[in-house]
Amino acid sequence: MGKKDKKKGSGAAKTAAKTEKKANLKLKKELVAKGEEDFDTLLAKFAAEDAALNTVKEEVVSPPGRRSCFTLTPHPSQDQLILFGGEYFNGSKTMMYNDLFLYHIKHDRWVQVLGPHSPPPRSGHQAVAVARGGGQLWIFGGEFSSVTQSHFYHFKDLWVFHLSENKWEKVTAGGGPSARSGHRMTALGNQLLVFGGFHDNGIHFRYHNDLYLFSLDDRKWTKLAVVGNGPCPRSGCLLTPVPNGGVLLGGGYSKETAKKDEEKGVTHTDMFLLTPEKHDKSGNRWKWQSVRQSGVRPSPRCGASLAAGTGERAYIFGGVYDQEDEDDDEGGLKGTFYNDLFLLDLKKVAWHTVTVSGKKGESEKKNRRKKKDHGEEESDEEMEEKMESLKVAEEAKKKVVSDDGVFTVTVGPSSSAGGQASSNQTNTGVSYPEVFVPPPRMNAGVAVKRGTLYLYGGMFEDNHKQLTLNDFYALALQQNPCLHTNSCWISLELGH
Repeated sequence: MGKKDKKKGSGAAKTAAKTEKKANLKLKKELVAKGEEDFDTLLAKFAAEDAALNTVKEEVVSPPGRRSCFTLTPHPSQDQLILFGGEYFNGSKTMMYNDLFLYHIKHDRWVQVLGPHSPPPRSGHQAVAVARGGGQLWIFGGEFSSVTQSHFYHFKDLWVFHLSENKWEKVTAGGGPSARSGHRMTALGNQLLVFGGFHDNGIHFRYHNDLYLFSLDDRKWTKLAVVGNGPCPRSGCLLTPVPNGGVLLGGGYSKETAKKDEEKGVTHTDMFLLTPEKHDKSGNRWKWQSVRQSGVRPSPRCGASLAAGTGERAYIFGGVYDQEDEDDDEGGLKGTFYNDLFLLDLKKVAWHTVTVSGKKGESEKKNRRKKKDHGEEESDEEMEEKMESLKVAEEAKKKVVSDDGVFTVTVGPSSSAGGQASSNQTNTGVSYPEVFVPPPRMNAGVAVKRGTLYLYGGMFEDNHKQLTLNDFYALALQQNPCLHTNSCWISLELGH
């Protein structure tokens, strides 16, 4: 019986391998027909360029270029943020990045770290920083897109950047997650936890709900045995540790085949708690359970960005909700983008809206734009896209009602010049200023460092035109900002 099962499994594996090989050959032919290089050639070119770098150097640079689907991670011990990778579509072609930047908060300065043996360009990956070994940034998975975004290559590699040495290391460890992007990863003590994600080779797509632990001590992967009713396969969900040693997971996105050759997107709004089994000494048995959410929940969306805060809190910004566009004969999607900010109480699993109501004049931007390196002026294309972004900001006005159902505050760019705050009368007779809030977006980078929430970049769509951002904002968080915070969003995008 065992031999028969083994033989059957072997045959299935061979069939799957043949199918994948045929798909790759078909993909190469399609790329050649479009005048594009195949992934093997592109990655080989990157490896050759990387090999030419034999020293590590740091350069003070202008802020990173426009991008989305990158990672923004707080440094585990320094007053710095770490930005890695991402993608940028300029309307005709897609650019993929593998650059690494350090934002020095005290000096308002971006530093790019250049060195050999770095990961290939990617987006949709995950990054986690830990304090061990002088500080480490761990990166897993992600995807590489063709220039026309018609085909994608998914990674299953694991990398660590040693922050004290500015050195990349590729970690070889078998038995880990399959190639994917859109997954989620977080640190749990001396381990990394990876959940879900998706793989799409242009012919077939697959979403995951598997769980893996990676031990930072012995550098080994373990696939978890999980009981209970957990989340269905998905990508782009919210994932954050909770005080009891477990993990809270919510929302996300997946696709399913509705009819023959017809795909339908599903936006999830459920939430689950993952905890280790009490009497399991191996540490490999965990349990899922559904969690009831309370408070003012965000509307259905995907592509929202989460940052873990202090005091059992997490902050969620933006996102998008896609619906079928009735005016599109080709069955395209129309997205509603958001720029609201929520606080999630991890202990009570309670949602709160964060309403920004800073003092008049506090939201004025700090205009410190410098010319590009070497004194270059911006190109006409860059100027045109900047004007489009400003147009989006002017039109991005939403209404949010705070938790108590009394205050109604209009958020979004102020109608007054320069982002100046204006007065907004509530139905209690109390006047709060109308203040600047960053424009709506999805797949932005958010991070909390020393009581301040930072927001960078992301993507917005306007009438089927995709606009990628590189604006940068900071919001000082108060001890209890569930209803109103007297702080305001400060623009750092013009930093040097």
